[in-house]
Amino acid sequence: MRILGLDYGEKRIGVAVCDELGLTAQGLPTLIRKTKKHDLEILGRWIRDYAVQKIVIGYPVRLDGSEGIQCEKVNRFAGLLADTFSLPVLKWSETLSTKEAEDILIASGIRWQKRKEKVDRLAACLILQNYLDCAGKCPGGQS
Repeated sequence: MRILGLDYGEKRIGVAVCDELGLTAQGLPTLIRKTKKHDLEILGRWIRDYAVQKIVIGYPVRLDGSEGIQCEKVNRFAGLLADTFSLPVLKWSETLSTKEAEDILIASGIRWQKRKEKVDRLAACLILQNYLDCAGKCPGGQS
């Protein structure tokens, strides 16, 4: 089953997709947000091209487990995705995924400007890979 992973942001959405066996996440180009229509058209194209059957979206709970304003935005976007594409949308904890992505890019020696271009894609990969590694084995996601 192919799964699309998203790192939702107000300006950009990091995107990843898993292989057909559901073992590894690979990054797709970062979606630069413009309008809802534009964003949904791009996501819809990837959903069709990769025959996606489920969407996993990073859920930004705070370190203490509470939900903040960004969770409300993710909830609205997850609902829009579910309504538009008639696919299950699973919210998965993304705690520190962007920080981890930045640390990986820094350790790789990638300069600031290039890191800025790659961080959302890598965060989406980390969220999706964490889901793939934990699915059915460990708690931590939101449904």
